[in-house]
Formats: sequence, structure tokens, C-alpha cells
Amino acid sequence: MGRITSELAKLSIVFDRLRWEEKELFERAKEEGLEVNLVDAKSMPLDLTSSSVPSSIADLVLQRTISHYRGLYYAAILERWGYRVINSYKSSHLCGNKLLTTLLLSQNGIPTPHTFIAFSRDSALQIMDKMGYPVVIKPITGSWGRMIAKVRDRDEAEALLETREMLPDPQQQIYYVQEYINRPPRDIRSVVVGDRVVATIYRYQPDDDWKTNIARGGKAELLKPDSELEELMLKAAKVVGGEILGIDAMESSNGYVLHEINNNVEFKGASSVSEKNIASEIIKYVKGSVSK
Repeated sequence: MGRITSELAKLSIVFDRLRWEEKELFERAKEEGLEVNLVDAKSMPLDLTSSSVPSSIADLVLQRTISHYRGLYYAAILERWGYRVINSYKSSHLCGNKLLTTLLLSQNGIPTPHTFIAFSRDSALQIMDKMGYPVVIKPITGSWGRMIAKVRDRDEAEALLETREMLPDPQQQIYYVQEYINRPPRDIRSVVVGDRVVATIYRYQPDDDWKTNIARGGKAELLKPDSELEELMLKAAKVVGGEILGIDAMESSNGYVLHEINNNVEFKGASSVSEKNIASEIIKYVKGSVSK
């Protein structure tokens, strides 16, 4: 059982960089009558061996750190102490690892790009040659499109893998290789809150980049999802156990394919075109989750 017993709870927003999103969530929480504070995870060490818990952290926690591992382990510790954390450690773990996300999507019949995992340079090259170029290679953790590469031929593949072999991070020697989807110059982002899709947008890639991330200069356009897309988004959210998610899809020649789920969704771009106040929708869900 959690620590929350009252209908109207205090809320802590845990962050490590105060972005537009966290500021909006803080303001909307005050509007909803929640007693809310901001907790900088970088400045709040946690005593794993103490029986006392930090008084500055409320029983209800909205986890909003940029760092995947910082947020993941913060959630694990707080949940062990009985806090209610959104999103949970389990959901953050599943969404923050592309390998695990792809496994879940595929196993639950949700269309996703054809993907291989390889554990050596030679086997990665063999898979790329077999799949045919171009292919996409990604780190299994990370956001904002960092270290994601479109590999156009064997020479590029060899150069890229040689570089990754030299990196000290062992995860860089786990090669997540995905088919390149010949999509329009855009992808689709849905913000899912609870069991509802509260906003869906097209994200158009900049003229000088094949990636669509708004943080990298992509442009947002409001999209009214059809029933098929909305059903896929909600099904994906359910299989990862997420409560507040950003789910990404592409339009392929065979229909929609879902390729990523973000457990710490940025929504500034979507908010700029959405008919709904996304931050308010999130806070209303968080407030209503007290009894869950």
C-alpha cells in the first residue's frame, strides 16, 4: 500500500533541469489546488539505509528528470519507501530501453519496424548487409535523436561501428539495428494520459535533417488521429504500463508502425498547436490518481 490516504494530496515534481514543461506543470498544479513543490534530483541525495524519508518530498511524485538513469533509480527508491511515482519504475525501465520496448510491441501484435539486436561488430555488419541499406542504428537508451544514425552503405556502417567499438560505454557495443521506413518527411507523436490520447501531432523534419525531433528543429502540426491510430497508441501505453507517455509512430507503405515510447514526454511542441492544455490534462490525471 502507498503512503497516500487523503483525497487531495501534496505533489512533488522531481526534475534535473527546469524546462518549460516542468514550469507549466507546476503552475497548473497550483491552479488545481494541489500543494506542490519542485525537487531537484541533483541536489537531493537519498539515504538508502535510513528508516526516515525526506520530508521535502510529497507522497505523490511526478517524475520529470531528463536523465533516464537518474529518474529510473529515483523512482525505484521512492517506490520502495511507499511513494506513489508517476511514471513508475517499471514503466520507465521498459520505455527507456528501446530493446525492451520493441520486444513488448512485437509480442503484443503492435506493428513496429523490423529490428535486430547484435552483440558484436561483425554480426551487426552481417545483419545490415542482409537487411539492405539504408538502415537505422540507435543506442538502446537515449532521447532527442542523439547518436541515431541513418547508415547508407557498407562503408558508413564500418566507420560507425568502429567508432562505437572505441567508446567506453558498454551499451554502445549493443547494436540496435532497425529497418529504414520510407515515410513522408514527418512522423507522429501522441501524448497519452491515462487511458486517453490528449494530443496528437505531426512532427515535420527540418530541411537539413532526416530526424523529426522538435528539440532539433522539427515543426509541429495538429493531427486528429483516426480510430486505428488511437487504438494502437492506447494499446502500446497499456503494454508498457505507462500513465503519461509520448508515443511515436510512422506512416509506412503497410500502415502505421510504432517505433518509440517516451516515459518522460516533452510536450512544448505539441502544446503550441494543441486544442487542449496538455499540462492541465496531466495534472488532472495526477490529482485523480491519488485513490489508485
